[in-house]
Amino acid sequence: MSAYSQGMVKIEGIISEEQRKTARYAKAMGHPIRMYVLNLLSKQSCCYSYDLSEELPIAKSTLSQHLKELKLAGLIQGETEAPRIKYCINQQNWEEAQQLFKKFFDK
Repeated sequence: MSAYSQGMVKIEGIISEEQRKTARYAKAMGHPIRMYVLNLLSKQSCCYSYDLSEELPIAKSTLSQHLKELKLAGLIQGETEAPRIKYCINQQNWEEAQQLFKKFFDK
């Protein structure tokens, strides 16, 4: 059963791929810490997870979960440079998310 059927009437044919993508990006952006990370990464080329953990007053495991959500949504990408991970905005998906939100709010 898909996440969109929720045990009720299936809505697969009603929800467009564009709506699915917009919802996924919105879900990933639905926490202030994630918005902070996205804002920070959008202003610089990349950032190491260690630097983020030094800047944010949250547990490293909590930060890791937020980074995981952003990465699963495709908004950021991580590259392992042992022992650290370098995170950057995924430019293609970041631009797509901006276009989708603009289109949604301009209706």
